[in-house]
Amino acid sequence: MGWGGRRRGPLMGGVLGLAVLMITSCTTGAAESAPATDKPTTSSSAKPAPPKKPVRLAITPADKAADVVPGNPVTIAAVDGMLTQVRVVNEQGEQVKGQLSPDKTTWQTTEPLGFGRTYTATASGKGSDEKRATVKSVFTTATPRLRADVSMNPLDGQTVGVGQPLAFYFDVDIENKAAVERAVQIATTPRTEGAFYWFSDSEVHWRPKTYWAPGTKITINAAIFGKDFGNGVFGNESRVVNVTVGKAIVATADGGTHKMTVTVNGKVARTIPISMGKPGHETPSGTYVVMSEHTNYTMDSSTYGVPTDAAEGYRTTVAVASRMSNSGIFYHSAPWSVGDQGHRNVSHGCINMTTENAAWLQEISQKGDVIVVKNSGGPVLESWDGLGDWQIPWPQWTKGGKR
Repeated sequence: MGWGGRRRGPLMGGVLGLAVLMITSCTTGAAESAPATDKPTTSSSAKPAPPKKPVRLAITPADKAADVVPGNPVTIAAVDGMLTQVRVVNEQGEQVKGQLSPDKTTWQTTEPLGFGRTYTATASGKGSDEKRATVKSVFTTATPRLRADVSMNPLDGQTVGVGQPLAFYFDVDIENKAAVERAVQIATTPRTEGAFYWFSDSEVHWRPKTYWAPGTKITINAAIFGKDFGNGVFGNESRVVNVTVGKAIVATADGGTHKMTVTVNGKVARTIPISMGKPGHETPSGTYVVMSEHTNYTMDSSTYGVPTDAAEGYRTTVAVASRMSNSGIFYHSAPWSVGDQGHRNVSHGCINMTTENAAWLQEISQKGDVIVVKNSGGPVLESWDGLGDWQIPWPQWTKGGKR
């Protein structure tokens, strides 16, 4: 397509003109009688005009290239001249969109190619010698063995807490993890230092070095379509997600004092009497991230391997519950243990509190809020249990996990 579409005429190349300033020198008779010196004499001359050259055109991918990665751009470049016309079409004649650089020396596609297609790229250019040239490339794109789709947490439009990691779950194992990290672009305002960490071959998280600053704007551009992730696996559908970080809500649950201290943007908002896991069911200690929030939620011991009809089994519906781990740790309303709250630990591992306190905490908070459990007497929270990302020290996190 010529620049400007079919309704405009072709661009005329500009003519380079050189003005040469001629400099002359003259001497006087007095100068002839001046005494001789050892200083060298100098003269001025015009700077020669640069030689005029034919344009050199190059197309990437090259002609007859096969298994071209559809997610990589087609690039057409002109050296010693400029591009005057570019056209890239598939085998059905459908044109691929692209953009010309301001100096007219480079053109690049602005949309991905398709899988298993044949494309023809043609380009014309003009050199500084005013002569024109044309180049052509016919190439085919790769056909994937498997296409990788990704789901994400958080979702587009959500407001999250300061502890929220950005989690990506692929539906197939990824061999070339560096290619995924290049494809998933994360932009934040204000600028935030962070890194990827692979929990498995199909799950990768990105989190900041320290908790997010309240009010941070996050844009995730998972531009995975057509990208080669190794072993015949290519990214399938790209996604863009925008997220906002809310207030800094951090709760510290102390098994020694049987109290939870809740801070909002660094200031204590409420101290809540609690009861955590009893002996044999101690609540794991560590930094949790609220995963989801529920009302009228059924707590079922069979979800972590204890039959409901066993001595320690149960199936109970509670008014308020917020999930803290995949292993079944919640903070939730527990009217049956109000007398123990603030005095002793009697739960099966969850954090018990009154219905009023649980409703208040859930009302002011959101997924991604931080809950720190200490002095519980329990084991250390595993980093892979829910969103236990903050259990991994930063120097270890930056090594990338199972990369």
